[in-house]
Amino acid sequence: MTSAEEVREFCLSLPRTTLGYVRDSARYRIGRIVYAGVARDEELIGFAFPKEERSGLVAAEPAKFQLPRPCDLRYNWVVGRLAVIDHDELRELLVDAWSMCVPKGVNREYRIANDWPLVGE
Repeated sequence: MTSAEEVREFCLSLPRTTLGYVRDSARYRIGRIVYAGVARDEELIGFAFPKEERSGLVAAEPAKFQLPRPCDLRYNWVVGRLAVIDHDELRELLVDAWSMCVPKGVNREYRIANDWPLVGE
């Protein structure tokens, strides 16, 4: 089980991340691009995820993941339940979401420095 506080601490440790609030819910972004957000009630987390892969993720673990609201289906986004996502999985999901928004060189440098696998190369 993970918490909104863990999300905050980890996201803010990622290079170039800033924290903002929209209607009292936390949004983590690179520049103007949001890559993760925690709902006001701190039960759900939305994060960047490839559109073409999200149906498979949701189908594989429907108790853990769900599609975004219909108005958000056009975005690379999926929603997860913090109570059932473990610490390591959350960190992996957030690094992958962050990687979709940060410049490739920054992503590569971070992944090498922190022993994260290089993806998309």
